Amino acid sequence: MKLPPLSLYIHIPWCIQKCPYCDFNSHQQRGELPATAYVDALLEDLQHDLSYVQGRSIKSVFFGGGTPSLMPAEELKRLLSKIQEQLIFEDDCEITLEANPGTAEYSNFDLLLQAGINRLSFGAQSFNDLQLQKLGRIHNSDEITFAVNKAQAAGFNNINIDLMHSLPGQTVNEALADIEAAIALKPQHLSWYQLTIEPNTAFYSQPPVLPNDEQSAAIYEAGIELLENKAYKQYEVSAYTQPSKESKHNLNYWRFGDYLAIGAGAHGKISQKDGQILRFQKTRQPQAYLDSQGSRSSKVAPITQTELALEFMMNALRLKQGVEAQLFTERTGLPWTEIEKQVQHLKKIGLLENKVNQLQCSDTGQRWLNDILSHFMVA
Repeated sequence: MKLPPLSLYIHIPWCIQKCPYCDFNSHQQRGELPATAYVDALLEDLQHDLSYVQGRSIKSVFFGGGTPSLMPAEELKRLLSKIQEQLIFEDDCEITLEANPGTAEYSNFDLLLQAGINRLSFGAQSFNDLQLQKLGRIHNSDEITFAVNKAQAAGFNNINIDLMHSLPGQTVNEALADIEAAIALKPQHLSWYQLTIEPNTAFYSQPPVLPNDEQSAAIYEAGIELLENKAYKQYEVSAYTQPSKESKHNLNYWRFGDYLAIGAGAHGKISQKDGQILRFQKTRQPQAYLDSQGSRSSKVAPITQTELALEFMMNALRLKQGVEAQLFTERTGLPWTEIEKQVQHLKKIGLLENKVNQLQCSDTGQRWLNDILSHFMVA
């Protein structure tokens, strides 16, 4: 089995405060951030995973959280420098750091750029201050503008802004105003996704009143039209880009590539030369992660053959143009016959494009993605 491209995910688990919609492994930090000790733990974690590399170079690195921008730039520089003693980064390696606009006053963007970070992803979520309060964000709209301008002045020319839509009581015009405000800052990339209520969140216990399905659909259609008119091309369900500024890291996920993962609660996926594909998870609680000795993998398990087709399609069909049909066998090791009957049926009913060498949703299929995926679930 030909090994797929390899990326690296690094999880920083701390936030100033936990947002009520967030189901990620993030923890409110009380007191001083143990930055030096955590970088040491990350490097030890990576050391135990080097066998998964199998001769490959790293095409992208992503610092996710939590709030990675809370980490001192000097420690991030040390971390990346030490990692590159162990791994080979491709010449055009994309290195993304998630940043909270409310922590911009702590961020030295010049030093982040010098450390090797070449892409920033700002979690704006909205430019409406009332909505930001409802979402439990620690920033206001002015601070988003301040943070993005500060990063651009430092020399960052690859910036993503995260926005949510279908917020509590949100109208179409309010959602469009958020998009307009984001575009005014001239980011190269926008992630625009629907707020959903997830288990184990504050919103799940006390859910806000969100727009109904019809209202959310109207917001989505109007937003797509606006983004297209502003020359932001949709290339994934929730991702819009200027030319050649697609997220390399996320594209590797969606094309079922491999990714090492280090940090508290980080999840990784690794293909083996014998055809087995592993999922692994790291120790979840930050203090337990820091206290661990040796390997920090809390769970390692193969993806079963009955799960593989669904896992592949769940990622690949999020892409607007889909993927080459041959990629299914290349990345899963399964024969085409494993999904041939389902694919032909979905083409016949118009949910997949009728293309010989491409797995791609039709425009209708993009709106009914969950229904498509149900055809690949094994009872």
